[in-house]
Amino acid sequence: MSAVPELRDELASDAGAIHALTIDAFRDAAHRSGTEPFIVDALRRDGALSVSLVAVRDGVIVGHAAASPVRIAGRDIGWHGLGPVSVAPRCQREGIGRRLVGAVLSRLRAQGAAGCVVLGDPAYYGHFGFHVSPSLRLPGVPGEYFQALPFGDAVPEGDVAYAPAFDTTA
Repeated sequence: MSAVPELRDELASDAGAIHALTIDAFRDAAHRSGTEPFIVDALRRDGALSVSLVAVRDGVIVGHAAASPVRIAGRDIGWHGLGPVSVAPRCQREGIGRRLVGAVLSRLRAQGAAGCVVLGDPAYYGHFGFHVSPSLRLPGVPGEYFQALPFGDAVPEGDVAYAPAFDTTA
C-alpha cells in the first residue's frame, strides 16, 4: 500500500497540476461535463475558493477538493458548495476523496459557514451527513442528487446558485 497522502492548502504553484489532475479524474466519469478543470481555474481566478485542499503523495498531487460560496434565494447566507472533488484514477478507492471531503467540511465549519450543498451520489455523500432537503433546490437537476449539510439547526429555503465560475465552459 502506498503512503498516506498529506493534505494541505493549495499553493499558487499547484494550479497546473490541479488542472491536469481534474482532467484525469473526470475523464471516464459518467456524470462529467468536461468543464470541471475550467471551473476550478475560474473559481481560483475569481477569488471564489472558500477552501481548496490538495492531497500530496511523494511530492505529487493525487487529489483535490474545492468549496465556494453559494447564494440561496438570491442571498449570500454563509452556505458553500462542495466540488469539484478529484482523485487521480490510480489512487481512487484508497480513501483520499473521503479524507479531502472531510477536511473541507471541517475547514468550512471552522470558518463559521452555515452549511454546505453538493451535487453528487447520495450513497457516497450520505456518509458525511449530506441529505436531500426539499427546501433547497438546484434548478435543472434531479432533486435526489442535490444534497445539503447544515452546520446548525436551520436549513434555508430557496433555489441555490453556485458561483458564476460554474458556467465556465473552457
